[in-house]
Amino acid sequence: MIPVIVVFAPTACGKTALAEDLFGKSSSFVFKGKAEVISADSQAVYKGLDIGTAKPTKEEQHEIPFHLIDVASPQEQFGLGKFLESADSLCAQIWRRKKIPLVIGGTGFYIRNFLLGSPSTPESRPEIREQIKQKLADLGKESLYAELKIVDPVSAKKININDEYRICRALEIFYSCGKPLSSFSLPCELRKQYKFCTLILNRSREELYKRIDLRVEKMFEAGLAHEVEVLKKSGLTKDSPAMKAIGYSEFFIEGLSLEQIKEKIKFNSHRYAKKQYTFMRGIPEACIVDADDKEKIKQIISSFLSSVLL
Repeated sequence: MIPVIVVFAPTACGKTALAEDLFGKSSSFVFKGKAEVISADSQAVYKGLDIGTAKPTKEEQHEIPFHLIDVASPQEQFGLGKFLESADSLCAQIWRRKKIPLVIGGTGFYIRNFLLGSPSTPESRPEIREQIKQKLADLGKESLYAELKIVDPVSAKKININDEYRICRALEIFYSCGKPLSSFSLPCELRKQYKFCTLILNRSREELYKRIDLRVEKMFEAGLAHEVEVLKKSGLTKDSPAMKAIGYSEFFIEGLSLEQIKEKIKFNSHRYAKKQYTFMRGIPEACIVDADDKEKIKQIISSFLSSVLL
């Protein structure tokens, strides 16, 4: 079993600073330098989306290695399937380097599925997979998504129209066994190939919203509006996968001033943070810790690493 530390927290909770404080080269923690970060952020994977995703700076990435940052084109859909495949491969590589994988981020959908795995579904038939792949090429994702809404409306509500992998996978399952993906139950046990230490960093809603608002203000001061203009000039539109993110999609709403866009980003970020906490409920063996209780966090991680590294 590969030992993995998993840290979940919504945006502006201080995840990057915590990773650096624990395992950075300048850390005073006894296990400094012993971990590499696997980012569980569905937007930080995209090149060119720097300010709006609050990516770790070059200095922060020098302190501790980060993976799954700037690995995809903004025109490319980087969904759950790619994340899980990449994260599993990286965990094995990091462990072979005698380091600990540290999966950290705010995309609860990614983290929950990494911890528990995807639903146990039957194998899709190769000929059906090829038919759906050809249909995607001929008719496009919109046509397949419309088809999914008919055969499995429950799954369609949970899948983004740009997530081609999950749309195709859901259709493959339906046409292979005659049952919708939504009829298969989600796993409720942690995946067996890993030994997890899972932390959910908690902040009061009032404090979290204040931190989010301050983060958004700093993004605009750092040039978020200019970053979006550059991305638009490069050919990105509101339909580009990367532009669906909070902090970018708001710039495509017609008739809004910059100040209104800023307030819209704050509002959407508040709502998303609340949703993400709800999504992470019920994770087996997860420890909910105050985000500012660094001693408690270090105690939990130190105990875990002492047990797996001996």
